[in-house]
Amino acid sequence: MNDVERALECFNKNYNCSQSILSTYAPRFGVSREESLKIASAFGGGIVRMGNICGAVTGAFMTIGLRYGIIVDGEKESPNDKSYEVAREFIDKFTSVNDTIICKDLLGCDINTPEGKQYAEDNNLIESVCMKAVKTSAEILEKFL
Repeated sequence: MNDVERALECFNKNYNCSQSILSTYAPRFGVSREESLKIASAFGGGIVRMGNICGAVTGAFMTIGLRYGIIVDGEKESPNDKSYEVAREFIDKFTSVNDTIICKDLLGCDINTPEGKQYAEDNNLIESVCMKAVKTSAEILEKFL
C-alpha cells in the first residue's frame, strides 16, 4: 500500500482530513502516528469544522513544515523561504484541481451549521469532496517529499 492509499484508508476509518494527511507522513520525520493524530485533531472541517482552510491542506502544511521548516532559537528571522515556497506551490497545485483551499467553498455548504451538516450528509459530500481533497493533498505531497 502506498502513502496516498494509506491517507485514504485513514480517512475511511473516520479520522478527519487533516489527521489522515499528517498521520500518513509525519512518521517519516520522527513524529509518531499517534502524536500526529492528536496534533491534527482540531484541524478537520476547515479548522474545528468552521469551514476555513481545508484540513487536508492544513495537514499538508504541517507535513511541509516537518520536511522544510527551520528552528530559530530566540532570534527574529525572516520566514523560511523554502517552506513558504513549497506551501505556496502546494496551494497552486491543489487549487488547480479543486479551485479553492476553503472547506465551505469546496463543499458548497457550511458544515458548522445544522443545515449545512445535513446538506453534506444528504449529498455524501464528506465521502466525495473530502475524499478527493485528501487524495489530491497526498498526491501533491508525494512530489514534494
